[in-house]
Amino acid sequence: MHHGIDCCCCAVVHHRVIISTVIIYIVTKLLGEEEGITTALIAAIIGTVTYTIAYSVLGEGLIAALIAGIAWLIGLQSLYKIGWLKSLAIAVVIWIVTSVVGWFLPQLTVPP
Repeated sequence: MHHGIDCCCCAVVHHRVIISTVIIYIVTKLLGEEEGITTALIAAIIGTVTYTIAYSVLGEGLIAALIAGIAWLIGLQSLYKIGWLKSLAIAVVIWIVTSVVGWFLPQLTVPP
């Protein structure tokens, strides 16, 4: 059933966006930003859309990751009114925290 897989994929993306939003919110607060949870949600959505488009167009690989990463840094800069270094620092901390959280939370997978 194609529809069931689509629903499952949407649920996985939904959960990942929620988890990413919380992580982005906490990290940006710890690094001195004042924006709220809505800004973190927008940042999570921008990241998800950016990476999805880059991987869809360029395939999974370093070039797609670099292009998506730069686009996401631009999104962070715009949302949080910060420069390149601060957006890079925030992104690195988010990546580290997300990696650690990923070790402890069950993997969200799509059934075959």
